[in-house]
Amino acid sequence: MPKKPNRVLSAIILTVFIDQMGVGMVLPIAAPLLMAPSSGLFGAGTPAGIRSVWLGLLLGSFSIAQFFGAPILGSLSDRFGRKKLFLISVAGTCLGYLLFGYGIVTRNLWICFAGRILDGFTGGNISIAMAAVSDITGPQDRSRNFGLIGMTFGLGFILGPFLGGILSNPSVLSWFSLATPFWFAAAWCGGNLILIRFLFVETLHDRVRSPVRAAASLNHIRMVLRNRDWTRIFLVMFLIVFGFNFFTQFFQVFLIERFHFNATGIADLFAYTGLCLALSQGLANRPLSRRYPPGKLVWITALLCGLTFPLLLVPSQAWGIYLVVPLIALFTGINTPNLIAVVSSLAGPGQQGQILGVRQSVQALAMALPPILAGLLTEMEVSLPVWAAAFFTIAGWLVWALRKPQKIRFP
Repeated sequence: MPKKPNRVLSAIILTVFIDQMGVGMVLPIAAPLLMAPSSGLFGAGTPAGIRSVWLGLLLGSFSIAQFFGAPILGSLSDRFGRKKLFLISVAGTCLGYLLFGYGIVTRNLWICFAGRILDGFTGGNISIAMAAVSDITGPQDRSRNFGLIGMTFGLGFILGPFLGGILSNPSVLSWFSLATPFWFAAAWCGGNLILIRFLFVETLHDRVRSPVRAAASLNHIRMVLRNRDWTRIFLVMFLIVFGFNFFTQFFQVFLIERFHFNATGIADLFAYTGLCLALSQGLANRPLSRRYPPGKLVWITALLCGLTFPLLLVPSQAWGIYLVVPLIALFTGINTPNLIAVVSSLAGPGQQGQILGVRQSVQALAMALPPILAGLLTEMEVSLPVWAAAFFTIAGWLVWALRKPQKIRFP
């Protein structure tokens, strides 16, 4: 363990913040890009339903690539250290942004797909950051420190989407377009590479030669299925993430179709969501994690979050959405770091990169399917992805609830 864990933690937090700033810049762009008839990515007269299906495939391609790439990065970080893999991951993200921006400029959807797939495969930044946090903190502090990473994640999503909305708005500067946030995000990643190179201190000192396989994700899924305790915990995580991503990845289409949001409006809502998420993880999770075990907080907040999703369909005017989002952010902001803490407790100190890589694979699979399914559901009814978010999140809660409380071991 490093001699100055607080200094190392600060460097990790700063690195994650800069990374999520870049992610936040480009997050609100995909739906307006593919759903707008003027984008030039589709032929004239392409129906909105077909566009929504392609949007789902584009969003899902990132997570499918991450499904295979994340455990490889996790195992490699156990073998070669967090710093080297951090550099590789951020460099891949940088190149992915450049490809996507070029795809927008040349109106080539396949180049956009290439950019998302590359970013997905190399984009295990958060998983590596979580492993680094595990290296420098004991089990009793992991939930709180994961909460700090989550708060930083939220802060990046405050400024990132806000900047993305400005950079994509040609009324601000005539040369701004939907491609501009990708150029700025790539430059931002370049700055992050410099930060990691000179400020990030290696946290792993006892290297482990974890096996690295191309089908590592599938092997890890099999390993999870053989262990009853692992199966239950990862199933809970899968269902919660599965449900939540119907909201995060396809609610933009609902906003466009129901309230005529543009990229700037979506960016503003994402920034607001990030603010609420940061406040919930910074102000609510830390005191609660001192009083209650992580598993219990996961169990309670999954139910509350699932019951809150349908409230998004109630407002008849856009401002009503801003009243519901803080509740979703509050419950998610508590749920996420505690769920990571539960997963982290499944492995020993030398296997944190591997177990968090497994977590990232399960999470990537849970993130890959919702946009693809949501694209099909939206073609039938634009509100169906919201109902799916509620259904699967509550299903995750039920996996906890089906056993008697005294038989549940909360790590």
